[in-house]
Amino acid sequence: MAILKLPDAELYYEVTGAGPVLVFAHGLGGNHISWWQQVPFFREQYTCITFAHRGFAPSTDPAGAGPAAFADDLEALIDHLALKDVHLVAQSMGGWTCLTYALRHPGRVRALAMCATTGSASSPEIERGLASRSGAEAGLFQRGIHPAAGERMAREQPAMHFLYRALDGLSFATDKQAVRAQLDGMRTTPTEALSRLSMPVLCISGEEDVVIPTIAVEAFARLLPKAQLVTLAEAGHSVYFERPLAFNRLIADFLDAVELRGHSRVITML
Repeated sequence: MAILKLPDAELYYEVTGAGPVLVFAHGLGGNHISWWQQVPFFREQYTCITFAHRGFAPSTDPAGAGPAAFADDLEALIDHLALKDVHLVAQSMGGWTCLTYALRHPGRVRALAMCATTGSASSPEIERGLASRSGAEAGLFQRGIHPAAGERMAREQPAMHFLYRALDGLSFATDKQAVRAQLDGMRTTPTEALSRLSMPVLCISGEEDVVIPTIAVEAFARLLPKAQLVTLAEAGHSVYFERPLAFNRLIADFLDAVELRGHSRVITML
């Protein structure tokens, strides 16, 4: 457990395990604790690094830079730890962080997993996919269900839904509507830039996701030269939280393929 002191913020992070480096970047409803079901699984083979984005407790953001500084913070953390290359796992909001870093430093990213996210990517197909949300999130909030957890989790795993909401509440001082607006404004990465991504990318989506619909993730995956897409049935936005065994196996198999066999372009639907 440590704090990286940045010029305008403090970044909380934890390092666990040994082996190749696996960095996890959480979503809007979480922090470093969100990966509690992943770190114990991967730490025997990987050095797992979890962190809280600036503004998400216990990290700070007194200047209010928000998402615009996320990729800079990740770069500062990787440099601080003197890491030569990394594997990145991004959930939702973390997709902005990791995609931006991968575009800046493709030679330092061995593999990228983009989970329930299109990050900063922009295309007409992605925008149409995002437009299909049709107010579903607001309806869930009105019923006391966190959209990033989803109706199925609330019904079938009420304790997990309770825990998800509790983790979300830890960053009570952060205006998450403002963060979301900033993220939406950062959807500016053109398809030409995505076509130059050289590392293998695994895109994971839950077919019941109302936050980043599967159709948007599919459109994003089609823009990447080395993309594998997996859509899980009976899962919402937070597959890593709701279906951890399936999620962990997907990530592990993907990383094994990257390390042992390389990667070819595959688009798969489950």
